[in-house]
Amino acid sequence: MESLTSRMQAVQSPIIPVVGELIKKSPGTISLGQGVVYYNPPPEAIEFLPKFLAEPSNNLYKSVEGISPLLTALAEKLQTFNGIEINGENCIVVTAGSNMGFMNAILAITNPGDEIILNTPYYFNHEMAIAMAGCRAVLVATDENYQLRPDAIAQAITPKTRAVVTISPNNPTGVVYSETALHQVNQICGDRGIYHISDEAYEYFTYNGVKHVSPGAFENSSEYTISLFSLSKAYGFASWRIGYMVIPKHLFVSVKQVQDTILICPPVISQYAALGALQAKAEYLESNIGAIAQVRQFVLDSLNRLQGLCSITPANGAFYFFLKVNTQMDALELVKRLIQEHKVAVIPGTTFGMDDGCYLRVAYGALQKETAKEGIERLVQGLETIVIS
Repeated sequence: MESLTSRMQAVQSPIIPVVGELIKKSPGTISLGQGVVYYNPPPEAIEFLPKFLAEPSNNLYKSVEGISPLLTALAEKLQTFNGIEINGENCIVVTAGSNMGFMNAILAITNPGDEIILNTPYYFNHEMAIAMAGCRAVLVATDENYQLRPDAIAQAITPKTRAVVTISPNNPTGVVYSETALHQVNQICGDRGIYHISDEAYEYFTYNGVKHVSPGAFENSSEYTISLFSLSKAYGFASWRIGYMVIPKHLFVSVKQVQDTILICPPVISQYAALGALQAKAEYLESNIGAIAQVRQFVLDSLNRLQGLCSITPANGAFYFFLKVNTQMDALELVKRLIQEHKVAVIPGTTFGMDDGCYLRVAYGALQKETAKEGIERLVQGLETIVIS
């Protein structure tokens, strides 16, 4: 059995568990690694759980695409916040997180050997899902500020291309793509007869007056735009595993086939919690994201001390900064030393497809101000010590 091979040998190992093991071996490490928020779901989410328990039939399987009250609530949110109208051309499918939504989409629109365009740096789980489906990720570099290059994307399209993926606000860079660029990419997809997969997990996390843009709201885009959303970030819902996707109606049967095979239905108790979370007052998001914005500014001010040692691209979204460190050191080796010698963890850029230098993703959403202050201080001192020496 040791000689057994499978498609999984071509898939990169998830980096978060790898870094997690390094942290376990170095107690006291502050993690600037995993992309989660510091706060809990709103009380409304917990208050809805008795409603789930009060109905005995909730212990049975429910609709593959999600329970009706949640679909209704999501349709209202999409109309109000995203400008996406649910009509005869599109529909909502509730998923066990937006990663599942992405996998659903890839399996529904591709055959083995097809191509999906990713913009680098990419989100590693996207690249992994494409490889698992037996497809090929075609990588298109963003510009020096990690913004989209629509002309380069258009040139990368071949007869095997099935979709272009965009993530805005972006993981891992934190940049927010311009409405103009997103519109150009969306139009290219429509003109070329391919899908635009828009990952919007960080839709609420924008700063300095920057507004989120949903390509699914563009005129005449419903037939080829696949929009992915998540409660994991904004609502502190990481372990509850609830996301959702807006898909063209013609993909509904295929997506249901995938979801029914893998999941049957999203966890119903989590769907009730999600329904409750969506009832939360606007102050819930405003206060929590406002606190993250304060941490963001502190982190940025601290990282600016590394000018000359690192390049720090301006980023007005998500809760990440993406550093290019001016060193020949391997990124994973640098991450290991930061954990072992300075007790601070970040994620190496190689896992996001960046192997032309030493890159690090710094995540600040999981920390409150005092912990963030200590963690960033360790990172700054660690980089100064390791790289300069």
